[in-house]
Amino acid sequence: MLKTPIARGVALATLGATLAIPTMAQAAFIEDTKASLELRNFYFNRDYRQDVPTPVGTFQSKQDEWAQGFLLRVESGYTEGPVGFGVDALGLLGVKLDSGGSGVDRRTGTGLLPVGASGAPDDYSQLGLTAKAKISKSVLKVGTLQLKNPAIATSDSRLLPAAMRGAQLVSNEIEGLTLDLGYIDQINDRNSTNYEDMGVNTAGKGITGINNVSSDEFVYAGGTYKVTKDLSASYYYSNLEDFYKQHALNLIHVLPIAEGQSLKTDLRYQRSTDDGATNVDNKAFGAMVTYSLSGHSFGLGYQKMSGDTGFAYVGGNIDPFLVNYVQIGDFARADEKSWQARYDFNFASIGIPGLTFMTRYLSGEDFGANGDGKEWERDTDIGYTFQEGALKNLNLKWRNATFRSNGAGNDIDENRLIVSYTIPLM
Repeated sequence: MLKTPIARGVALATLGATLAIPTMAQAAFIEDTKASLELRNFYFNRDYRQDVPTPVGTFQSKQDEWAQGFLLRVESGYTEGPVGFGVDALGLLGVKLDSGGSGVDRRTGTGLLPVGASGAPDDYSQLGLTAKAKISKSVLKVGTLQLKNPAIATSDSRLLPAAMRGAQLVSNEIEGLTLDLGYIDQINDRNSTNYEDMGVNTAGKGITGINNVSSDEFVYAGGTYKVTKDLSASYYYSNLEDFYKQHALNLIHVLPIAEGQSLKTDLRYQRSTDDGATNVDNKAFGAMVTYSLSGHSFGLGYQKMSGDTGFAYVGGNIDPFLVNYVQIGDFARADEKSWQARYDFNFASIGIPGLTFMTRYLSGEDFGANGDGKEWERDTDIGYTFQEGALKNLNLKWRNATFRSNGAGNDIDENRLIVSYTIPLM
C-alpha cells in the first residue's frame, strides 16, 4: 500500500519499466510494491595476537575500520494476468569514515571496505536489478540474487551484503512442499563492486587441485517438505563446477512441551565429493538441540568432519550450512570434532521488549597433520531495538568474539558495533 505521493514517485522512478505496462495491469504492480532504506553504521575491530601479512606484504597487528552503509531495497508487486511480471532493485553504497593510512598505518581488511594498494577508497557502490515472473505459486527470478538455503547462503555480516548473479525458481504448488532450483555464474563480495567467478573456501580445509582454477557455474536443486506441523525435512544437491559436488540433508523438529516451553532438534548431514581435479572428500554431521523456556534458550551442538578434506563450500562471503559456523570460525577442518554450548535470553519476557542477549562457547579438536589440533571460540551478542519515541526501530548491537588455537589459525580478539535504522519508503 503506497503511503504518500512521494513514495509513489519513488516507486515510479525506481521501477520505470512500469510505464510500458497497461494501466489496469499496473494496479497490483504498484500497490504491492515495498521499498525501504536501511542506514547501517558499522565499526569493526579485529586485534591479532600476532602480526599477520597484508595483501601488499607488510605486517599489521590489527584490522580496524569504521564505515556508513546505505541499503535501498525495492520489491515490486506483479502485473495482473495469468503470468505476473515484476522487478526488484538493490542499491548499495558504502562510505569510509575511518580506515587508517597505508604502509605501517594500514588497518584495512575488515571486510567493510575494499582493499587497495594505497588503502581503502572513500566510497563504493553497486546497483542490482532482478526481473521476476510469477505463475500460480511459482516464482522465477533472474538477475541479482541473495540466497539462503542448505546449498548456498550469501553473507550479510558486514557493512553491505554479498550478492550473486543468476536465476532461481521457487515453487509452492504442492501444499507443504517448497521446491528450489538455482543457477549462479558469478559472485559479488560484500566489500566489492565487481562480479567475479567463484572458487572454494580453502582455509585449513586441505583441498588441492584448485590453483589457477575458477568456476562460472554453480547449480543447485532441492526442496523442503513439511512432514507435520512440528517436523520439516530438506534435501539439496549442488555442484560448483571443477570444485565439488554435494548432497545436503536437514531435519528440524520442534517438540512443544508446555506453554512457553519447547525442544528444537536440528540435524544436518552433507556429503561432498570432488569435481574436476580437486581432492574434495568430506562427510559433515551436525546436531543442535535447543530447549526454550519463556525468554530463555539453552542449546548444545555437536559437529564432526570425516574424510580426506575439510568441508567444501563456495568462497567469497558465503555462509556454510554448519551448526558450528559462528562469528569467526567454522570448525570444519579435516577430521575435526567440535561442540557448542549456547545461551540466549529475550528480555521481553521480563518486560523489556527489544533487548536481547546471546553467548556461546565452542571447542574443536582432533585435526591437523598429527591429529593434535585444537581451537576454541567464545562469542557474545547484546542487541537493543527502540520500541517507541523518536528513536523507534533504531537498532544497536555489540558483537564480541575471542578465538584461540594451538597454531592452526590466527589468535583473534574481535569487536563489532552496529547501529542500524530502516526507513520504510512504501
